Amino acid sequence: MPTQTAVTLKQLRALQAVAELGTISAAADALGLTPPAVHNQLKILENTFEVPLLTRSGTGAFKPTLEGQILLSCNAKVQSALNHAVQDIDALRRGDAGLVTLGVVSTAKYFAPGIVARLRRTHPAITVRLIVGNRDEIISGLESESIDLSIMGRPPRQPDVEAYAIGPHPHVLVADPDSAIARADTVTVDDIFRETIILREPGSGTRILAMRILDQMGQGRTYSSIEMGSNETIKQSVIAGLGIALLSAHTIIDELGAGRLAILPVQHLPVVRQWFVLHRTDSILSGAMRTVLQEIRDNAAAMIRSDEVDAALGAST
Repeated sequence: MPTQTAVTLKQLRALQAVAELGTISAAADALGLTPPAVHNQLKILENTFEVPLLTRSGTGAFKPTLEGQILLSCNAKVQSALNHAVQDIDALRRGDAGLVTLGVVSTAKYFAPGIVARLRRTHPAITVRLIVGNRDEIISGLESESIDLSIMGRPPRQPDVEAYAIGPHPHVLVADPDSAIARADTVTVDDIFRETIILREPGSGTRILAMRILDQMGQGRTYSSIEMGSNETIKQSVIAGLGIALLSAHTIIDELGAGRLAILPVQHLPVVRQWFVLHRTDSILSGAMRTVLQEIRDNAAAMIRSDEVDAALGAST
């Protein structure tokens, strides 16, 4: 009984050509071989299966036996599979297919699903796996190379990354619209430090920025604070009147529009940082990674909802 490795594509091509053209000489011409070479391939193939694969018809032309027909049917499937493989490999090479793991900081989760949806429409053969975490978690993913591309604010010092700015990232102080501080015409530093400050958890980029801004405002002044593990919890806490918070404007578009949060008119705010898409400097970018990276860079404004953020901030001032 033959093993899978005993049959070669060259033998199958010889069988196919003779079955289609009827003679060994015609098959040899079509394959660019000599008739003895084609005959030898057929002989090896029949010896492998220990049955005749071709027989002569009444006109003298070769036609496949039942066993030959089975092998030719199998050969057609093999050729189809190989053609698909060639197309798939070419798609990978051109960046039209593949898997990309996109890591985004939790603040970006308000627009990241839209990025994935857009990529699915424009490049349906590329699978984008979305990972959401705080800044430390996304940096850890870059370090372990479990994340291919990332969207975050300030790029990390380690690992070394290639970062591309894709749009403004404003941060504002927000409060319950019915609170005294929100109803005031002006808000002073003293007003801010009389409030409870609601902060994100350690490891969050928003927390790092909030503490830096508060330190600059108060010049080291102490303040009352509580920690929350997500932007959603912070927003609900502010709406409930538990305190005020510095948040990315991207996270509060809906709440501002609905009048559930108010931006405090504080000098030197909003603080505008940048969003970046980045990857490790030492990464070898696959075709799919290059495609996703370029798509994000080319369409960043729409992807990160920049117009909506501008409109929400404009309506609140």
